[in-house]
Amino acid sequence: MAIYRLYSDSDGESHFEDMKLEDHPELEAMLNVSEVRIQEFDGSRLMDYHPLPERRLIIHLSGEVEIGASDGSKRVLRAGDIRLMEDVAGKGHTHRDLSPSAAVYVLLTD
Repeated sequence: MAIYRLYSDSDGESHFEDMKLEDHPELEAMLNVSEVRIQEFDGSRLMDYHPLPERRLIIHLSGEVEIGASDGSKRVLRAGDIRLMEDVAGKGHTHRDLSPSAAVYVLLTD
């Protein structure tokens, strides 16, 4: 299992940060959650750079997706991986399905 944070810097560039649960105790108790949903995807999503409308914690249940930060780095996320998506401004990130997938989406409020 891996935990990644994707965030925007002051110039609008997005970057990945590798996270460890023990270094971020705020992830142990999710507060300010507006919605939780499970979604399945057919493996056909291919999205150019885009920011998200809200912060999200995404827990991958199955399949593989590739997420690209605007700084050029990419990560492949698989079942069990978690990503904290905080790039709600700036250039955002790319998304490419590598297979059909399913994930839990936890929409966060500030």
